[in-house]
Amino acid sequence: MLTIKSFTFNPYQENTYLLYNESGNAIIIDPGMYGEHDQQEVVSFVADNKLQPKLLLNTHCHIDHVLGNSFVHGRYGLLPQFHEGEVPILVAVQNYAPQMGIRYDISPIGETFLNDGDTIYLENDELEVILAPGHSPAHICFYSAHQKFLIGGDVLFRNSIGRTDLPGGNHQQLLDSIKSKLYTLPDDTVVYPGHGPSTTIGFEKNSNPFIRQ
Repeated sequence: MLTIKSFTFNPYQENTYLLYNESGNAIIIDPGMYGEHDQQEVVSFVADNKLQPKLLLNTHCHIDHVLGNSFVHGRYGLLPQFHEGEVPILVAVQNYAPQMGIRYDISPIGETFLNDGDTIYLENDELEVILAPGHSPAHICFYSAHQKFLIGGDVLFRNSIGRTDLPGGNHQQLLDSIKSKLYTLPDDTVVYPGHGPSTTIGFEKNSNPFIRQ
């Protein structure tokens, strides 16, 4: 059984997630730590709960979701795992970060890439990789069928959807991803998004003004 801890970091108010099990093994998803205060918040939580980070995952590679990749790699020795289609997005960050006044420690590129339908294991717990492009070219989500939750990145928000005006964004593709990949999940699936509060698939199907089933 996975426990989900969320943090809100960086100027973009990005949600970073730490998933951990009874053994103390943990997965860090979309580390957005920016600066020493953010970094220490994660380090302290990991130490206080005697956790062992085992995996570093990215839903996608926009700047706000990868600001902490380098720190996690240096601190815990983990290389990020994401879809190979996000590599150009990640590489581009180092070019535009200075223009935005953001200090960015360059993220390493992992040796393992994730694909639609892959299963990620943390001992007995499983997360299914769901490819849901549109916000970015190869955005993925992480779904627990057993616990009925989705770490959704910037695809679906409470009463909103991911923006598509960034490089690699495609509005129609995002709508198609939500309809075919997310709205087909059980209604009581809890969605933990990349920004803002959590929601459920059923709530969004009934009330999201941007897309209706």
